[in-house]
Amino acid sequence: MKNKFAIPAVAVSLVLSLAACSSTARSASSATTTTTASSAPALTLDLLPGLGARAQPTVVTVVTNLGEGSGIIWSSDGTIVTNNHVIANATSIAVQFADGQHVTATLRAGDPYSDTALINVARTNLPVAKWAAGTAPVGTFVVALGSPLGLTESASIGIVSGSGRNVPGAPGTPPIADLLQTSAPISPGNSGGALVDDRGNVVGMTEAYLPPSTGAVSIGLAIPAPTVVSSVKQLLATGSVKHPYIGLTTQTLTPDIAKQLGTSASTGAMVVVVSPGGPAATAGLRPGDVVIQLDATPVQSADDLVLAVREHQPGDVATLRLVRNDATIVTKVVLAARAT
Repeated sequence: MKNKFAIPAVAVSLVLSLAACSSTARSASSATTTTTASSAPALTLDLLPGLGARAQPTVVTVVTNLGEGSGIIWSSDGTIVTNNHVIANATSIAVQFADGQHVTATLRAGDPYSDTALINVARTNLPVAKWAAGTAPVGTFVVALGSPLGLTESASIGIVSGSGRNVPGAPGTPPIADLLQTSAPISPGNSGGALVDDRGNVVGMTEAYLPPSTGAVSIGLAIPAPTVVSSVKQLLATGSVKHPYIGLTTQTLTPDIAKQLGTSASTGAMVVVVSPGGPAATAGLRPGDVVIQLDATPVQSADDLVLAVREHQPGDVATLRLVRNDATIVTKVVLAARAT
């Protein structure tokens, strides 16, 4: 079972992965522990086995009738977070734990826009993952835990090699924005698993990778811990996640399109569809308009607009600068909450 996301000029295979754990589950508090940066000894290779032993029991295998993926234990009473694409459209879900137990799971809630979902199992006293409180900076040492290509109990090492990456969705799927990039090798079998730092804190949930066929070498993507934690808390509280919504479908303006439109804009997000009754429609936007700035953020592509909108909250008033033919127009738009 494979889906595909694309990033500019490169197709990204979205990995629906399998992860297994190497140690017996241990007791832990039912509350998720969010950690802050603390002092730690310098990482040496002899510390890696201990790091894996601490973190791997919190990563589980998620098996559905459509394929396999991974999950991260959120609370000791049986709540597990995974990628929404791992369980989307599945009619059966099961979980395999570190101690080898297989348990039937049920879907609690899912959000395709953050690609986050919660499943529940009838099991308690589970080990709980520790989540980093902030976004891991570039250069942070990380270990990706999972079962690439079915090779269980695997760990690959690397660093956080970038941040703020954006993956536009394949047809019919929403884009995933503001991802971490990692050099830790990620293969089919890792998606939904844990990306942990040298203290065993989860800094991200593995999302996708660029396959070698694209010419990429060790380019993986993960949802940052703060995004996962925020999404999970909202899913637990209300069953949904609030996302800002502008009501536009856009594509990146190219020189050929600019020439066809007769617009004076050279870069930007060209409006293709304006959703009826949406925020952009209320603000007077039309197909063919080219958005070149949202508040203080320049918009040079459709990806830029997605990222700029996601920096806001529903209800925020944003200032749009756009080009319509040869005229530059500045207008206000009140962002709404996207229905999920």
